[in-house]
Amino acid sequence: MKRTFTFLILIFSVLGFSQQKSTGDVFFLTKLSANLTLDNSNSTATLVIKGPSDRWFAITFGNFGDPGAMDAGNDVVYFNGTTLKDATQNGQGVTPSDDAVNDWTVTSNTVLSGTRTLIATRPFAAEATDYTFNYSDTSISLAGAHGNTASNSLAYHGANRFNAGNVVLSSLGLDDYTLNATQIYPNPSKGEFVVKTKTTLKKINIYSQTGAFIKAYEVNNSNDSVEVNINEMQTGVYLIELVNEKEKTWKKIVVTD
Repeated sequence: MKRTFTFLILIFSVLGFSQQKSTGDVFFLTKLSANLTLDNSNSTATLVIKGPSDRWFAITFGNFGDPGAMDAGNDVVYFNGTTLKDATQNGQGVTPSDDAVNDWTVTSNTVLSGTRTLIATRPFAAEATDYTFNYSDTSISLAGAHGNTASNSLAYHGANRFNAGNVVLSSLGLDDYTLNATQIYPNPSKGEFVVKTKTTLKKINIYSQTGAFIKAYEVNNSNDSVEVNINEMQTGVYLIELVNEKEKTWKKIVVTD
């Protein structure tokens, strides 16, 4: 019996790492990104948001298409200059409504070089107006936006919004063979870089930092490394959408002189 008990402890210690899933860093705009982690051991979601320190920013999550991030009923959180507020979308062009209860608890709020980093937690299930996180889900829809000007009052965001669509939730601690584990190097680069992946890759789409489509590359081989050349682009930040038959994910590349 002692041997059996010891063996079971070993199994659980080895498999314990599979109790968390994460989107990894999802980039929306130059200074706006999010990372969502689901912890099945305590049914808690942890959201890390990096955004501009001088204005409001918001992340919408749940199950929606493109451009459905602002559809009425979608769950959204936004920074109001003091804390992260729990709210609900009211439709395109309409200001979200604060929920009766703010279910997100901010555990860290720091500013460095003009970028604010917020870390907040919330139970998987909260109010009826809140999206219920489900650990068995393999993906979640994410979108982000921030203010058009330096202000913490919610207002029209202009072109400062981006819908990342369905983002893969990958188990932490396992060898990650999803597109989310793809590496891009060198980064920054002068426009010539390599996309290295552990899975199949069918298409690489290039977008501006405001979400405007620029060009697409079809990947016609099964190589784990693909060379991309965008050195005709102006210097700046570009969003890279990686696509195959089952999933898509987003990365960021910085092009320098």
